[in-house]
Amino acid sequence: MTLLSTYKNNNRVQTTKNKRERKPSWLKVKLPLGSSYRQVKHTVDHYNLHTICQSGNCPNMGECWTAGTATFMILGNICTRSCRFCAVKTGKPTEYDIDEPRRVAEAIKLMGVKHAVITSVNRDELVDKGAQIWHNTVVEIKRLNPDTTVETLIPEVKEDWNALELMINAGQEIVSHNLETVKSLFPSIQSQSNYQRSLDQIKRIRDFGKRTKSGIMVGLGEAMEEVYELMDDLLEHGCQILTIGQYLQPTFDHAPIVEYVHPDIFAMYKEMGLQKGFEYVESGPLVRSSYHAERQL
Repeated sequence: MTLLSTYKNNNRVQTTKNKRERKPSWLKVKLPLGSSYRQVKHTVDHYNLHTICQSGNCPNMGECWTAGTATFMILGNICTRSCRFCAVKTGKPTEYDIDEPRRVAEAIKLMGVKHAVITSVNRDELVDKGAQIWHNTVVEIKRLNPDTTVETLIPEVKEDWNALELMINAGQEIVSHNLETVKSLFPSIQSQSNYQRSLDQIKRIRDFGKRTKSGIMVGLGEAMEEVYELMDDLLEHGCQILTIGQYLQPTFDHAPIVEYVHPDIFAMYKEMGLQKGFEYVESGPLVRSSYHAERQL
């Protein structure tokens, strides 16, 4: 098993397979504490729900749960894809739960969430890619929580546009679909997806009239110019909101970290994204798709 060491070069912390060292200071997070955190955990457990906060090893779980919010993950916690960046389990999913939309909506009501973010695993084995459960979840959230805005972070549907329309026509305010990485790294990082197919999906979401959003990770070996090219591609396909965060390797079986990107570079990405035409850019080492999502509405 190889371990990682780091060395600094031009405001970047690059990695070599030699010796493990501590993460940079800007990646340190506080341990989750407080009654709000415990209440969120109790609610998630009580309603037998999944969150990407837990399944995805999100570094912001403590901050978000302490603030009384969480990103719910529907359609189970086993994904049919095996992307090399993702901590979610891969395998053969169990049957989905048709009662899950009600429980998600009730949990959101109990927590008093004002802006709810919902995501899911990929369910490629289902004829409709899980679209009906997606639709029912948003409808139920809106029924029980009429003043709550909803953002859905949906998977890539492999050009099943009927499934896509069912997913996004339930009344949510924002529809997000993450590219995750630059074009050159797509085949090695998420071989079961396709860069152009994801861009086409974002365009269809925008053409449908939804507010559109996408997110990427950096630190996988991409060049800065490639990030700027990705921005241009997203804007050309109608994306309005962009999030950029640091890739963190879930296990040694996942893609290695090539570098810890310095906060100054994240600031440069944000400035360039706004200059290019995004309406909102959230860019920082700890940024994830749903981080500060309520501000982007």
